[in-house]
Amino acid sequence: MFEREAELATVDEALEQLTGSGGDGRTDAGAGPAAGGTLLAFSGPAGLGKTTLLAEVRRRALARNFTLLAARGGEQEQSQPFHVARQLLQPQLADRSEAELHAALGSWYPIVGPALGLCAPEQGAPPDPQGLRDGLDWVLTHLTVQRAPVALVLDDAHWADPESLSWLAAFAPRAEHLPLLLVVAYRPEELPAHAEAFRTLPGRAGHRPLALAPLTEAAVSTLVREAVGDHADDAFCREAWAVTTGNPFEAVELTAKVRDKGLAPTSASAPLLRDLAAAQRGSGLVARLERLGPSTVRFAWACAVLGTAIPQELAARVAGLGSEEAADATGRLREARILSAPGEEPDAGLEFVHPLIATALYRAIPDALRVALHGQAAVAVVDAGLGASNAARHLLETHPENDPWVVRTLREAAAENLRAGAPEAARRQLARALREPPGFDERAAVLYELGCASLLTEPANTVNHLRAALAEPFDDPALRQGIVIRLAQVLAHSDRLAEASDSLAREIPHTPDSRTRLRLQSEQFMWDAFDAVEPDSPARSRRLARLADRLTGRDLTERYIIGLRAWDACLRGEPVDVVLHHAVRALGTEFSWAYEDRGFEVPVLAAMVHMYADRPGRAEELFEAGTAEFERQGWRGAHLSFAYSLRAYIRYRRGRLAEAEELARAGLQLAERVGRGTPVHWYSIAILATTLLARGRVDEAWELAREHAFGESVPAAVVFPDPQTVYAELLLARGQTKAAAAELEAVDRRLSPRGIQNPSWCPWLLHLARAVASQDPARARALAADAVRRARAFGAPSGVGQALRVAAEVAAPGERVGLLTEAVELLSASPAGFELACALAALGTELGDAELLARALATALECGADGLVARLGGAAQGGAETGAAETGAAETGAAATGGAVREDGLTDEEFRAAELAVRDDPAARGRDLSPVYRKLGTDRSGLAEALEAFARSAR
Repeated sequence: MFEREAELATVDEALEQLTGSGGDGRTDAGAGPAAGGTLLAFSGPAGLGKTTLLAEVRRRALARNFTLLAARGGEQEQSQPFHVARQLLQPQLADRSEAELHAALGSWYPIVGPALGLCAPEQGAPPDPQGLRDGLDWVLTHLTVQRAPVALVLDDAHWADPESLSWLAAFAPRAEHLPLLLVVAYRPEELPAHAEAFRTLPGRAGHRPLALAPLTEAAVSTLVREAVGDHADDAFCREAWAVTTGNPFEAVELTAKVRDKGLAPTSASAPLLRDLAAAQRGSGLVARLERLGPSTVRFAWACAVLGTAIPQELAARVAGLGSEEAADATGRLREARILSAPGEEPDAGLEFVHPLIATALYRAIPDALRVALHGQAAVAVVDAGLGASNAARHLLETHPENDPWVVRTLREAAAENLRAGAPEAARRQLARALREPPGFDERAAVLYELGCASLLTEPANTVNHLRAALAEPFDDPALRQGIVIRLAQVLAHSDRLAEASDSLAREIPHTPDSRTRLRLQSEQFMWDAFDAVEPDSPARSRRLARLADRLTGRDLTERYIIGLRAWDACLRGEPVDVVLHHAVRALGTEFSWAYEDRGFEVPVLAAMVHMYADRPGRAEELFEAGTAEFERQGWRGAHLSFAYSLRAYIRYRRGRLAEAEELARAGLQLAERVGRGTPVHWYSIAILATTLLARGRVDEAWELAREHAFGESVPAAVVFPDPQTVYAELLLARGQTKAAAAELEAVDRRLSPRGIQNPSWCPWLLHLARAVASQDPARARALAADAVRRARAFGAPSGVGQALRVAAEVAAPGERVGLLTEAVELLSASPAGFELACALAALGTELGDAELLARALATALECGADGLVARLGGAAQGGAETGAAETGAAETGAAATGGAVREDGLTDEEFRAAELAVRDDPAARGRDLSPVYRKLGTDRSGLAEALEAFARSAR
């Protein structure tokens, strides 16, 4: 190589940093691979020597005992998903048995295996693209750590498939935290938008991508003289540099031609160089190829259509040649420096000397013939057993011909890619199948599949595809049901809940099968439940109650309807026993969160019902199982964000605020990847803001709201906690009572017509009472009394206790102690630790009772309620120290008597006390079981069930 010393010095420095070796390549004794990797990006137009430079990088990395992961983008393979990822990772994994792959990849095997060509996709819902990228991140990170140091070298990154390139661009910043050198080369003018990160990521020592410069006149002169002799005169060498513009590829090819033709390297021959240089590209290259004979031309064109790593026998079939003719053509193309010489590996396939040659030949193929060759290639690929997905990239280049085989192959490829986590590739293939076109009896199915493939990337187009599918004349009830349900789903997820319900309502009367009709009704009930502006919610609640109360739960559809009945009863504030009765019926023996043809909404609602009913321990148990299902499926976008955020809300309700904040931030991080303004984003912000307020970090919660435009609008879907109520609470915390009251009056106008009465679900009445207390005390007391009445009707101790505490805050002085005393009593028998701390603080302050204040401080410290701890501060410090000493002594005594602290902090003594309480043993009377309720996540009525679950988990 000429004039690449600076680039190679940068490469050597990066390699040496990872190996701890000196310039001789020897590793220092006892030194292991360093963790500080880096990214090197080389950019330059075609022919400037990127491929040669990267070949030298690979050689030097191998000489230093690096594990090498190498890949190359291909102009013809860009539409083949994970083509580059497979080149990089498959060689490291493909020689393992299935059992070894399972052991190595663990739960990621069914997620990344299909994408990497290691296994067939499983039936069921596919992973989302983010989940797949996370899986690929894990595989590459794991390989890097296991086989450090690692060099990952990607040539022609501008031609890499979008799925691989977007993954690598997002992964690249991690290189600096791993024993990994990541080297990419690309043509800057052809780098696609989804790989812009490679332009802006700082390379080694903070440098931007290194742009390769053309060779100088001196370098080209040296190259010429090395090829033809030192006697080449300056004028000849100068002309060689001028006609090649210093392009290394063209300079090398030109000197080879000069040598082959025996051209005298003198000034007299210099004018001939321009024609020789032209023969290396464009029409000159084509003319040179044509002189090799028709069969060689056809073979070269077949190779250009097939791309890279070309099997000779496959190219022969596409070109219509026998094996001997193909071998002869290969030899002639190698002699002409069109195809590369054979590599060290016999099965590596044929390669062009340079991508410029491949591109020139491909573009020189007459249009009609190029289309025909792609068609022949598709058939040959399928016949060779390489699969529909490999054939599909060729079919995308063909013209529609009303061929059922083309439609069938494209549908098969799309299904494979969709299940492997490449929905955009599936969408392209199905769109092409639709243009073929399919037969009348197949068109609706293709439109439906196209809608499923474009669901994540083009929801508006998905609606159009599904509506077009419904307009087709077909007689397949199962397909029609699937289309209608999918249409409602995409409308709902696009914040068009009323349209989702209407689409189902139009279909239900025309559905003759009773079970199918029930399934559609269940979907309509669900989307109506999430519609924040549903016009007649009470009537829907009555219909739902009548239907659900007579169902037995014999199948999944019935259990979904019963689950929706439990949720509706919870919102309306029906007695907690009724709510839990329906929730338990819905859950049955098995209730997956990841059914392929159903959403996860109803399982989430059934779990959340338990939280509002003071059974957060059971809710967490359900969420842990659901989250594990999401992760196994590779659903690491909106699904996992919902799971993290709602688990954070459960922890908040239990008073475990530090854990709640951690989970809420994880949920928000995932929600940001999904997109702002989406339902999952609303959930994550509302829950994190609520948690920060409970921790006393009002300014931080306000900045969060401002950063995410929280409070500027109200979502069309029902979100919990209600965002407008959370925003009003934030205004209250900042002392903006009038603005808070206006927001809460709007909440009243929005929720009350829907019959949402339960202050345990949305405490807007309580916040409104606080907001108007200073201006209108009588109204504040009436509002609080109404909230207490509603909370008692629901019957969850935490909800009643919270309502009583706020009622005391706005009550006349003489009434406060009684209200707070009952609040403390109820909250002490609930799992709501933070609410208990607030009630204890209020009662202790009202009575001036240091012992109560000490208990409040200890509970606030346990919850992580930093603001409340700071407010209590000195007033409770002495009592807190006494309480802490008593707690410590009690724990020491428990340990001394064999009372070890169990999982989740429950001691043997507490466990025995709980057992006595369940049996209603007189010995349990008068004992404070508040820590037990908080640790088990239950109230008194659920104690027996929670103890059984605790005993099972302890075993």
